[in-house]
Amino acid sequence: QVQLVESGGGLVQAGGSLRLSCAASGHTFSTYFMGWFRQAPGKEREFVARINWDGISTYYTDSVKGRFTISRDNAKNTVYLQMNSLKAEDTALYSCATSLVPAATPRAYNNWGPGTQVTVST
Repeated sequence: QVQLVESGGGLVQAGGSLRLSCAASGHTFSTYFMGWFRQAPGKEREFVARINWDGISTYYTDSVKGRFTISRDNAKNTVYLQMNSLKAEDTALYSCATSLVPAATPRAYNNWGPGTQVTVST
């Protein structure tokens, strides 16, 4: 079992940047696909990005391509989400999760962290 804890969220002006971290406990972290999701109030949870176990293959939802970068450091059991050129519509609770497959749907993911709030002001 893996436990995940996100950090790095906060209030930022539009056009600014944040770096989210997702720290994992457990020795099996490096075997998982890792995903970042977000959920805005009144909306469904939305896929943001995923990374494969060795950090080479990544995949993004269209709305964040060119602005967000997902990465991981297996030695530190941590996955990151660098977010640049933030927009008001990026405001949401951001969560990370593990998956055994390279999926973009929440139901393929487990071990959800509690999330970290990102608020982008205009």
